Formats: sequence, C-alpha cells, structure tokens
Amino acid sequence: MLDATLKNQLSTYLTNLRHPIELVITADDPSTAEPARAKTIRQMNDLLDDIAALSDRVTVREDNTLDVRRPSFLITRPGEDSGVRFAGVPMGHEFTSLVLALLHVGGHPAKEEAALLEQVSALSGPLHFETYFSLTCQNCPDVVQALNLMSALNPNITHTAIEGGAFADEVEQRQVMSVPTVYVNGEVFGQGRMTLAEIVGKLDDSVGERETEQMNERETYDVLVIGGGPAGTTAAIYAARKGIRTGLVARKLGGQVLDTGGIENFTSILHTEGPAFGAALEQHVRDYDVDVISRQQAIALHPGAEPGAPIEIEFDNGARLTARSVILATGARWRSLSVPGEDDYLNKGVTYCPHCDGPLFKGKKVAVIGGGNSGVEAAIDLAGLCEQVTLFEFDSQLRADEVLQRKLHSMGNTTVHTSAQVNQVAGDGSKVTAVSWIDRANSTEEKTDLDGIFVQIGLLPNTDWLEGTVELNKRGEIVIDGAGRTEVPGVFAAGDCTTAPYKQIVTAAGSGATAALSAFDYLIRVSAPA
Repeated sequence: MLDATLKNQLSTYLTNLRHPIELVITADDPSTAEPARAKTIRQMNDLLDDIAALSDRVTVREDNTLDVRRPSFLITRPGEDSGVRFAGVPMGHEFTSLVLALLHVGGHPAKEEAALLEQVSALSGPLHFETYFSLTCQNCPDVVQALNLMSALNPNITHTAIEGGAFADEVEQRQVMSVPTVYVNGEVFGQGRMTLAEIVGKLDDSVGERETEQMNERETYDVLVIGGGPAGTTAAIYAARKGIRTGLVARKLGGQVLDTGGIENFTSILHTEGPAFGAALEQHVRDYDVDVISRQQAIALHPGAEPGAPIEIEFDNGARLTARSVILATGARWRSLSVPGEDDYLNKGVTYCPHCDGPLFKGKKVAVIGGGNSGVEAAIDLAGLCEQVTLFEFDSQLRADEVLQRKLHSMGNTTVHTSAQVNQVAGDGSKVTAVSWIDRANSTEEKTDLDGIFVQIGLLPNTDWLEGTVELNKRGEIVIDGAGRTEVPGVFAAGDCTTAPYKQIVTAAGSGATAALSAFDYLIRVSAPA
C-alpha cells in the first residue's frame, strides 16, 4: 500500500510514539462484499499492516462485533475503547491526518498553545463528531486533524473521519454537498475550513469573552498588520526585523492561499500546495517577535487626529486595538453571483471549490459559472468525474487561455454557453435542482436541470469595512502609491486588496515588504504626540 519513500518517512515519525497503540479494524469479509467495498477493505488492511510492520509499538487486530461504520478502523491504546476513527482509507491529503493521529494517540505532544489544549481537555461531553471529507480536499485536513486531536486528548469526545467516496450512499442520504461537513451528536456543526481554536470557540462561549478582554488590554503597537496572507505575513516579518512593536490580526493565517492548489511559480520553490505554503507563512511569522491574533475580523478604522497619533481598529468581537501605523492586507474573497437562490443553496449544491467538492458530484450534472482560466480549468477537472458539465460565460467569448479552451472543447461531456447571464438558482428546498439563465444573444430565458453549481467568476477585495475611511476605486480596491501609502497618514496597504495591477502570491509578498518599509520610514519621520 505504501511505497518505500513513505515507509521510510513514517518509520521515522513512529519513533516519536511514547505509548503502544492499537489499530482496531471493523470490516466485512472482502470476499463477500461488493467490488468497490471489497477494494476499500483490502486497501485498509494493507495500509494498517504496513504501519504495524514499521514499529514494535503498533499492533493490529480485528473486532467485527462493534456497531460502527464498515469498513473503518480505530486508533487507540491497548485496553481502551476511545481514540480516533477513520472510515475509509485516509490517503491523499489526509495521509498527514493519519500520521498525526498515530502520534497524538501515542502520546506525542501536539504543537498547539498550552492554553488551547487545556480548553480542549476541559470540554464536557459527550461530543460525538463526524466529518465527511474527500481525498482531494485541501481544506479538510485542518478540520480532521483538529477533531482527531480533541478526541485523543479528551475521553468525552469522539471523532470519526469519513471518506465520502467510500460511503457514497451515506453522503447521498445526508445530502452532503460540500466538504468538510462536520456533525456533532447527529446535528450539523459546521462546513468549510475550521481551526482548532475556532472549533473550541464554537463549543465554549467564554473563550471569545476572554479573547476580547485580552485584546483590549494590549498596548499601542508601532505597526499593526490586518491580514494574514502572503502580504500580511511578509509585512509583519519586515516590521519585526526593524525592532519595532508589531502586531498581526487575521481571520485566518495563510489567507486566500489556503484555497490554492498547486503553486509552481514562487521563486525558489519548485512545487508546493496552498495549505502547506500557508502553514509555512504562519510558522515564519511566529518565529519573529510578532503578536499574532487570529480568528478576528476588523470592522472599522478610525484614523489618528494628527500624523503620529494612534490609529484605532475596531473588531467584530467588540475589541479595539491602537497603533501608530497600520498596514491593510485583507486580501480578497470569491465573487458571488448575487442572484436569488444562491445563498439559500450554499453548500447544498452551490460551491466555489471544484477540487474540494467535485468528488461529491461524481456521475451527476453540474454547471460552472465563469469562462476565465479558473472556470475552464474547473470544467475540465469536473468533466472527468461528472456525467455532464455545462459552462456559462457572461461575455460573448471565453476568456481562458487558448490551450485550456481547446482541451475543454475536446471533451465529450461538456457544453459551453456564451452570452449567458445566470439569474436564478433553483432547488427543492434541500438541494439545487436547476439554474435559470438568459441567452443575451436573443433575449430568451432558459433553464438547465442539474445537481450542482461551481461559481468561478473572480475575486472581490475585502474592503467593505473601509468605505468612507480610505480611498477605494470603483472595484473596491484600496488606492495606493508606489510605496504602499494610502491618502490617510500612517495607513498603508498591500496585496490583493489594493490597486496593485497583478494579483499573484509573489507580488503580494513583495508589496507587503514595501508597505512595512514605508511604515518604518513614516514612523522615524513623525513624532509621537505627547
């Protein structure tokens, strides 16, 4: 099951086990199971046998008396019946989740803040979590790993990570149309990327209150960065290297790059993936003397009364921070269709990530909205999974690169409609059933029956909260000069939220460095008010 390279890597990791662990398989006889299920059972058995062969602290046994999903396996300690359970074979993006689960159940300490781990241990239960994931999803591992860790630390918490492809009937029955989807005690708990801190915050209201109090007690920063993507983290690193008091506040560390697939154009890195790159950004900024605050959303900026006077940032949790200079690096988000039905069926057929959610629509009919590179690439990927893919483009022609267009038109199960304006998403109350659109060439209204819609129509800057405070252009981008300065003294901006012409990871990082250097230059040229 595992190749030689993976076996060597895993063997090294397993030397960190402090306690023996047991892998308990619950599965049917593969000789009597239907072919797809039999294949999964054999792969699971081979995988666990490979793991056990790498360490004398790992054993495997079967227990088919348990009333649990089949096939699945529990990672536990001998003599215990709690731990981490995987239903299906956790390979692909989830192999790292498997490795971490082995280590955490085996006593290897987690790399999380001690206070957060104490909060996990103090949670009361019982809390029975179930997470549906796909092997191609880049957002799923964060959630799976967080819940696995919680179940390893707290006996009141259990977690089963369920590979949707191996349990397609269950996915269909529960109408899971977006991953990760998390249930707790049988009810939907959340969808999409969530960190350990976010999950604990949803379970313990007192966490948010303590965070607000702690934020309000912080002293004024020299530089406060708002945003945790490539621009924001680079700005924070450059500011901290100047020896000035630096803070960084972000909704999530890594930013939009976390939703990016393969990255092959960042100089010196031949290939990486968005989540790995985002994790590296977070690790790098935490290696410096930067006060990092995550899970907080800025909602207002109040400029200082004069240059050098403290600038105030207000957050949605009620906290307020002050700084002598501010760098805005809030990035961008997926643009929505803004049509009736879109919000009603979000994660019920309407989605924005073909890599994550595509496998859930295997053998179904879907639409892709958008004829740029992202839209055409999504249609090509989905055509390999889905029965039919229909692409809608508002313009009179596709805007994607010619090589992508040729590939799209060469596929036998794709249809392209140009001059098409989508005006409504229809459904049956629980899931998407159709999309209505106007053929702009002849002004007729059409309707296409389908099961899912993938929206790929570009990005919007996260600057709504700045309107009336700093200058924005008609697209909502923050207007800056070549040094990253806005027209407000002491306020700088960088990355995809600005008027910078190219929205790339490498240009965002460069603009973050520029903004930080400009902020430092500003600080040494103005005097702090008495």
